[in-house]
Amino acid sequence: MCGIVGYSGPNNSVGPIIEGLSRLEYRGYDSAGICLKINNELQIIKKEGKLENLKELLQIQKPFSNTGIGHTRWATHGAVTSDNAHPHGNEIFAVVHNGIIENAPILKKQLMGEGFQFKSQTDSEVFLVLLTKFFKETGKTLESISKAFQVISGNSSFVIMEKASEKLYGIKRSAPLVVGENKDTFEVFVSSDPFALVGFAPRIYFPEDAVICEGITGTDEVSFNFYELDLTPSSRYKFQTNSMTMDATSKGPYEHFMLKEIHEQPALIDKLSAYYIKNEGRKILDELNGFKADGWHLTACGTAWHAGLVIKNFFEQNNRQRATVDIASEFRYRDPILNKNEIGLFISQSGETADTLACQELCKEKGIPTYSIVNVEGSTLFRNADKNFLIHAGVEIGVASTKAFTLQALTGYLMSRAMEGSLDDPHLFSEIKLLSSRIGELCSRSDSIREVAESIYTKKGFIFTGRGKYFPIAFEGALKLKEIAYVHAEGYAAGELKHGPIALIDENIVNIAIVGPELLEKTISNVEEVKARRGIIVVVGPENSPEIEILADAYIGLDFEGLPNLSPLYVNVALQFLAYHIAKLKGTDIDKPRNLAKSVTVE
Repeated sequence: MCGIVGYSGPNNSVGPIIEGLSRLEYRGYDSAGICLKINNELQIIKKEGKLENLKELLQIQKPFSNTGIGHTRWATHGAVTSDNAHPHGNEIFAVVHNGIIENAPILKKQLMGEGFQFKSQTDSEVFLVLLTKFFKETGKTLESISKAFQVISGNSSFVIMEKASEKLYGIKRSAPLVVGENKDTFEVFVSSDPFALVGFAPRIYFPEDAVICEGITGTDEVSFNFYELDLTPSSRYKFQTNSMTMDATSKGPYEHFMLKEIHEQPALIDKLSAYYIKNEGRKILDELNGFKADGWHLTACGTAWHAGLVIKNFFEQNNRQRATVDIASEFRYRDPILNKNEIGLFISQSGETADTLACQELCKEKGIPTYSIVNVEGSTLFRNADKNFLIHAGVEIGVASTKAFTLQALTGYLMSRAMEGSLDDPHLFSEIKLLSSRIGELCSRSDSIREVAESIYTKKGFIFTGRGKYFPIAFEGALKLKEIAYVHAEGYAAGELKHGPIALIDENIVNIAIVGPELLEKTISNVEEVKARRGIIVVVGPENSPEIEILADAYIGLDFEGLPNLSPLYVNVALQFLAYHIAKLKGTDIDKPRNLAKSVTVE
């Protein structure tokens, strides 16, 4: 999974491929490789570890090739080794692959029984061997791709190059794939992310599932052809101009992308609210005016799941519409009851999360309308949804999501207000403006949160607690800390501590207690239970509270006034800063934490 970039054209393919892979490093990976056509042979150069290791090899060898494919791998099948790194190749083809071939063990056994040999432990090489087998039978590349693709099961995307031509091929099933062209420079490109093609391919295409893409370059033309699996021409693709910019690749004055993206949130909140309340997005929300579903099935993974928990509160408390929130990897397997007049609402930053897409597919099979809250226009989730609510967060480079969470939750709140017909309520816009202002003020004094981090970062464990609307924020705060600081952290409902987790409390455990003005006395009582057992108390709560000051070992004071609905988003930014500063003190790789991928395209 993770990054794919392919190039064919008159120039050296190494430059655009390595540049594209560099842009996709934020997705997470553990090895990198490239295949180049040199002297009419397919030459593969690959290395475990960071992309820098591959760059060093290329600096030494200085290869030139008009056609190539590159990949950054996040291991699923087989250890992190050079042999298991992509591309995989032989004397005929080279392939790179994102996703999982679910029937790979069976196919591999069959192919080995037919005399085919394997060089790696990966499922990906099975596709290469199938492709080779069918090519030896037919002598036709397109037919071989079609046959191989129809044999495998699971969600995958493949990019293929061949020894016999300068063409690039791509095909996918429920995994990201984009192809692009530059007719002025006679170049074609293939990637798993349009961001890799910014500045290279002004024209891009998003193929639908099971469409074979064939990129052709020449001295006087450049084009992509699209075919169905029966090799008839296909029109199942979406064309658009690549209007993305490279602004997101610069950290500006910030040390890390995560820090930059935390600081971007005030401006993005203002932009999103203006888009949906006053500008072109208003039409999308107006379609919800008076809308009432019999039930909402909110489904997501990780941080997006936590945003779903926040949105559930909006739908149930503001709209009195029942909402359930499922972890996407569990939704299908509990055989959910899906009834007419219910809605499936799917939340994803990338729009390519495999588990979430599988849940969307189930809802569509059952005849349930599917909506998305998504960041990437043109993503698989976006294309397959009946209605989309874009969060307009821009590219999020930090693997640990920050601004996407805030904008996902805010988009859900705007949907809630649209359903009750209150988008023109002046209190709505003023509360959002106040949220933006309060987060901006928090950004200006984050040094005070760093001081809190300095007092606790050496402790062995962290328990985040919250009640009511802050319970999801306890989950998200804990996730953010464990993602980037590599420490044990858990989120709990504050009232749940006494039912088991309190056994963990001692002088080396920190309770990050979210104490909102709502349920304040009950929440403080829960904190007292931890204090009585020698736990270290860090309270995130209303500023200038004498009883909190007496209780807490450290105190992050916030101004909750005027934020009756959106205070959870405000509190969460404080916890983003706390996680960031703890991670920085521990010296971890904040933007690219180990073992994690930004867009998880495997189940």
